[in-house]
Amino acid sequence: QVQLVESGGGLVQAGGSLRLSCSVSGTIISLDVVAWHRQTPGKARELVARLTSEGSINYADSVKGRFIISKENTKNTAYLQMNALKPEDAGVYYCNAEELTVYSEYGIPDPESDYWGQGTRVIVSS
Repeated sequence: QVQLVESGGGLVQAGGSLRLSCSVSGTIISLDVVAWHRQTPGKARELVARLTSEGSINYADSVKGRFIISKENTKNTAYLQMNALKPEDAGVYYCNAEELTVYSEYGIPDPESDYWGQGTRVIVSS
């Protein structure tokens, strides 16, 4: 059973920083593709940043130069470092394990996909 737990959200003043964490638990072999998405009221959930096992990274234009996505393979944890926060960055941030490899019940590597965390709220005061 794969579970994702985000943490690190909270209230910050505009211009400040936060670091979100996404801890992935279960019989994980590797977290291959991970992404952070953001949900704000009245808007569709949007992709903020995405990181592949090959090191390919994509950022939403609105966060380029301010946010950094990373992951720590030994801890099966992904991070989103958010700097120079703006009020429009506020929302609920969700971690998405797009692709991962787990041990099956038979103990062999098995690809899995599309697991989500419960979200962590970010509030940016102006």
